[in-house]
Amino acid sequence: MSQSRPNQKDAYSLILEAIDVGIYKPNDRLVESDLAERFGVSRTPIREALQRLETQSLLERDGRSLIVASLDHNQMAELYVVRRELEGLAAKLAARHATEEEIAVLRDMVSADDALVGDPIALSKANRRFHEQIHLASHNRYLVQQLNLVHRTMALMATTSLAAKGRGEIAQGEHKTIVNAIERRDEAAAGQALNDHISTAFMTRLKQDAGQRGGR
Repeated sequence: MSQSRPNQKDAYSLILEAIDVGIYKPNDRLVESDLAERFGVSRTPIREALQRLETQSLLERDGRSLIVASLDHNQMAELYVVRRELEGLAAKLAARHATEEEIAVLRDMVSADDALVGDPIALSKANRRFHEQIHLASHNRYLVQQLNLVHRTMALMATTSLAAKGRGEIAQGEHKTIVNAIERRDEAAAGQALNDHISTAFMTRLKQDAGQRGGR
């Protein structure tokens, strides 16, 4: 029993990351035995992880099989509305509560991430770390919990908006604006900057989806 929880957590994290980076895409079928072999984990923690992901609506039933869930247009729009408001609140609270050390970490992250522009997958991972750092700097555990749920659901999107031409450089500029506002302790500006950042990401994703539909 003492080892089952860490194993289950590892299996859950491994599968979630695989969905997040696009190894498993929406509507892909997940098979216990295949996952156990891929990740070198026994089938019991894999089964528990799949059940947890299904409970969180990240997986759904297709007959007797489990597949990666997908978001339709309305679900994506609803998710971005919630994300925009929660992220904006996190930035406001970070401007109020972040320590000098936390702000320094945010600034260092943005500087380091400039080198990743042109690599959408790497930049996407770095982007997630940057946003998570802002969440933590808000010093509000309940907000962090809700944002974790939102970001888990974001993994159901098959592509990253950072893959759009020029979006990486623009996003980096937006990140610098956010950090500057947090450093000035300007709550309103920090919240607005992050709201605008999420809105731009949403518009970019809508254009990506429209382009994919047009190419079919």
